[in-house]
Amino acid sequence: MTALEDLVRPDRYPLSSRYDPSWLLKLDMGPNPLWLLEDLARDLDLRPGLRVLDLGSGRGATSVFLAREYGVQVVAADWWVKPEVPAAVFAEAGVSDRVDAVQAEAHVLPFEEEGFDAIVSIDAFEYFGTADSYLPYLVRFLRPGGQLGIATPAMTREVRELGVIPPHIKEVVGWEAIAWHTAEWWRFQWEITELVTVTSARLQQDGWRDWLLWARACAEYQPDGQASNQPVIDMLNADGGEFLAFALVTARKNQV
Repeated sequence: MTALEDLVRPDRYPLSSRYDPSWLLKLDMGPNPLWLLEDLARDLDLRPGLRVLDLGSGRGATSVFLAREYGVQVVAADWWVKPEVPAAVFAEAGVSDRVDAVQAEAHVLPFEEEGFDAIVSIDAFEYFGTADSYLPYLVRFLRPGGQLGIATPAMTREVRELGVIPPHIKEVVGWEAIAWHTAEWWRFQWEITELVTVTSARLQQDGWRDWLLWARACAEYQPDGQASNQPVIDMLNADGGEFLAFALVTARKNQV
């Protein structure tokens, strides 16, 4: 079986398996975003007609998935990717009528307060959402009862508890691992504000294996993929699930 065939997994990700892996590889910006989103969405109530902010949407794969699979209206917001890039992806996927691309920095969001029924963030929240003040800022854009869901790289134990970033992780990502928290860290961080009620906080089962499958496919099928992905492959093999995971966390904004 080739690395590309490994990415079609209807037993675990039936919705994601409908998508051409080669299409997704062209939009790659990290671990497989559709697997993360599909797993996260099991803890959310996404229904047709809801207005959803896809925060840190990258080149647009997750926004396409949200529009197609759940029938929601999506605002795809990213700071590093110019809107015309995902807009072309949306047009090709036939979802331009349901998805708008916006360039926005996560701390200066250009939206009206209480304008969204849900906010999701896939493999991005670790870059902007760990500050104590961020959740209180972000939930301003959710209607009362609105949903929040993130899928973010995680550790099975806090770096603070370990006292050091494990060497095989530090060698590849350096200090970034400080922001890779446990699911329970996120639960406390959110619930202590009393602004939301956490509905689920878990580590993705064998998430490191999913990441490894994706990194191997990227190494095999992307131009210069071996050079950029081999360090990640080596890190994941060395870790073997001891420390590396993904945290999937969902919550609802409390009623006023």
